[in-house]
Amino acid sequence: MAIWVNESTRVVVQGLTGKEGQFHASKCREYGTKVVAGVTPGKGGLEVDGVPVFNTVAEARAATACNASLIFVPPPSAADAIMEAVDAGVELVVCITEGIPARDMIAVKRSLAGSRSRLIGPNCPGIISPGKAKLGIMPAHIHREGGIGVVSRSGTLTYEAVDQLTKQDLGQSTCVGIGGDPVNGTSFVDVLAAFRDDPGTKGVVMIGEIGGAAEEDAAALVAAGYGKPVVAFIAGQTAPPGRRMGHAGAIIAGGKDTAAEKMAVLEAAGIHVVATPAEIGATMARVLGRV
Repeated sequence: MAIWVNESTRVVVQGLTGKEGQFHASKCREYGTKVVAGVTPGKGGLEVDGVPVFNTVAEARAATACNASLIFVPPPSAADAIMEAVDAGVELVVCITEGIPARDMIAVKRSLAGSRSRLIGPNCPGIISPGKAKLGIMPAHIHREGGIGVVSRSGTLTYEAVDQLTKQDLGQSTCVGIGGDPVNGTSFVDVLAAFRDDPGTKGVVMIGEIGGAAEEDAAALVAAGYGKPVVAFIAGQTAPPGRRMGHAGAIIAGGKDTAAEKMAVLEAAGIHVVATPAEIGATMARVLGRV
């Protein structure tokens, strides 16, 4: 089954009139996702590939009953775009934008508190439930319907894991890129809890990286009794302390948050930890008794 997105998801694309928004919105529509509106301030009344453009998310929601937003807005304005969608009551907000200042995201977190909205991202590839809906920039052709949930801080490693699972004849229930920024909207724990409660998800792949305590929080959830196999990989195993590797959140602070430390915690929680990304698909197949 799908979590958070399905055939009833109706998407407004914030930044639809930009090149990136227009390109990826078209790919989502080709996949079958219902893209019902776009938003670009000052360009209300236009159409992009037959999709009406509005000046505000509130106008788009009133006219189209959109229940999800996909954001392709430059970093200086992206936080405001997220909060606009939240203020309009949009249930699911997916922000692809990279480079939003952490201070701006703290304000976003305050706006999310007590709201009805869930934010995925920023700095993420989005979310896809194969065969149902795609909100993001992931290559759709590597996905197939099935029972493996995937959650990752890394976009490219998400694609690698999905490709391996598909080649092992293991389809995916939902794949969620939570993003690599230190302040984001949805955590490993949020997604793992949703996968745990989803009867269509039979196993989970989790891809973490150095920095922060998100993986340790996930390990605590699994250790408390999860009921489904979890395969995990931690990126940044050769990263030196104090040097940022790729994502803004991927930095070892004070000699802690290392890959080795995280891997040990995950293993102690009963998670099947692999040493390299190349082992993800085969390990899940073995754990499920498919090999």
